[in-house]
Amino acid sequence: QVQLVESGGGLVQAGGSLRLSCAASGRTSSNYAMAWFRQAPGKERALVAAIKWSSGRTYYADSVKGRITISRDNAKNTLYLQMNSLKPEDTAVYYCAATLYCSGSGCYDFNVYAYWGQGTQVTVSS
Repeated sequence: QVQLVESGGGLVQAGGSLRLSCAASGRTSSNYAMAWFRQAPGKERALVAAIKWSSGRTYYADSVKGRITISRDNAKNTLYLQMNSLKPEDTAVYYCAATLYCSGSGCYDFNVYAYWGQGTQVTVSS
């Protein structure tokens, strides 16, 4: 089992920044990966960014490239999402997720992720 606890959401004006954190505990594997997904009202849950824990390889949704950075701290077992130049369309509930295995384009698929945090609200005002 993997337990995930998110923090760092909130209300920010357009153009501002936020950093989300996700503390992880429990079982991992050599192909362990973590990700941030988001879900806006009336929309499907979609990948924001993912990272392979051992290699640090990252995957990003096209809509956030250049504005959002995913990173991890191996010593603290913590995942981060640094969000800059935020837009109102970034408003959503953000979920931390983990999988014991993903590869290539499979890392974009939320069905691959078996472990989820409780979600944290991010609201960007215009």
